[in-house]
Amino acid sequence: MASESMGTEPSASSGTGGDVDLTGVEVSVGSKEFTEQLILGQITKLVLEDAGATVDDQTGLSGSTVVREALTSGEIDMYWEYTGTGWINHLGNETPVPGSDEQFAAVKEADAANGIAWLDPAPFNNTYAIALADEKATELGATKLSDLATVASANADAMSLCAAAEFLSRDDGLPGLEAAYGFTFGDNVSEVEYGLIFTETDKAERCIFGEVFATDSRMVELGLTVLEDDKQFFPSYQPSLNVKQEVLDANPGIADLFAPVAEALDDETILTLNAKVDVDGEEPADVAKAFLEEQGLMGG
Repeated sequence: MASESMGTEPSASSGTGGDVDLTGVEVSVGSKEFTEQLILGQITKLVLEDAGATVDDQTGLSGSTVVREALTSGEIDMYWEYTGTGWINHLGNETPVPGSDEQFAAVKEADAANGIAWLDPAPFNNTYAIALADEKATELGATKLSDLATVASANADAMSLCAAAEFLSRDDGLPGLEAAYGFTFGDNVSEVEYGLIFTETDKAERCIFGEVFATDSRMVELGLTVLEDDKQFFPSYQPSLNVKQEVLDANPGIADLFAPVAEALDDETILTLNAKVDVDGEEPADVAKAFLEEQGLMGG
C-alpha cells in the first residue's frame, strides 16, 4: 500500500514527467505473469523510481483475478489491465462495448465507483486470437473464425485446441467464442501452459488450433496464421495503468508520468519488446530499461 511523506512536487528530473517528484513516496507495483505484463510492470517500476519513489516489486502474480484482488484489497497500488478484461471479467458485463475508445471510456467510468482509476491507455490491442500453422490453414481453407463451423462439419478430427486455463473458463474466452460462432471443439481441448501453445500449434499433433495473444511475437517467428475475428467477438484489450484512486489523489503527478509512456506503446513497439524476451531471451527488466532510455522516457 502506498505511503507518502509529501505530495507531488517540482523536480529537475529529465524523464517522463520532468516536473514530477515522488521522493518519499512508497508504492507497490503488480503485474500478471506473462511476458508482456512483466515488461509493463518493470517499465512502471523504473519510471516511478526515476521520479524518486520507492517501489515494492510485486510483479508476476498469477492470473487476472489474483492481481485484481491484490489491487482492490490494497496489497498493490497499481498494475496494467486490459479494457476488455476489466469490462467483462472484473465488472461482470457480458457484452463488450464496440470501439476501443468507447470501451475504454465505459470501463473507466464504471470502475471509478470501485475506487480504481484507469490512466490514458496505450494504443496497442492485445486481444485474444486463434492461430494455427500456416500450412494447416491452407489445408483446411481457414482464414477467419467463421470458417471453423465448416471445418467442424467436414473434418471433426481437425477441431482440436490448446489453450491456457484462464481462456477455457472466461466469458470472453472459449465458452463465448463457441456460442458466438456456432462451433465446438468438444472434448478435443488440451489445457497447457501458455508458452507451450505455440510449439504445440506449430507441430499440429496434439492440437491444430491454439489460443494466443495478438501481440505475441512468437506467432511471427513460427509462421502461424491468425484467424480473423470476423464477427468481432473478442473485446478490445487496450492496456491502461490501473491505480488506486486514493494513491492517485495523493500523487496526481503519476498520471503525468505515464501518459507519454502509454503513448509510446503501439503495436509494433510491444511486439518488438515481447520478442526481445520470448525470442532473444533477454530479461524483462533489461528490455524495459532499454525501451525507456531509447524513448527518452527515463532521466539519465
